[in-house]
Amino acid sequence: QVQLVESGGGLVQPGGSLRLSCAASGNIFQVNGMAWYRQAPGKQRELVAAITPIGSTTYADSVKGRFTISRDNGKNTVFLQMNSLKPEDTAVYYCNAVILIRGGGPYQNTWGQGTQVTVSS
Repeated sequence: QVQLVESGGGLVQPGGSLRLSCAASGNIFQVNGMAWYRQAPGKQRELVAAITPIGSTTYADSVKGRFTISRDNGKNTVFLQMNSLKPEDTAVYYCNAVILIRGGGPYQNTWGQGTQVTVSS
């Protein structure tokens, strides 16, 4: 059994910064791709940023230059540093990871519980 545990969400003023963390735990052999998604009320879930095991990254156009995704392979943790936050960044943020279970099982696409980020004055 594996799971993702998120932390770091909260309320921040426009122009402020916030850092999200998400750690994978359980019977892990290898964590492959990791990513952050977000979903605002009335909108579809969208990819915010993704990162490969060797550090190749991709970003949504709306956050490019403001957000940075990174990972610590030793701790099976992914981070999202969010700077210059705007009200339109308000959403529930979800972490995602593709995990190979120890014992030779198939890859598992695992989601975190979601954490609320609110940008408001």
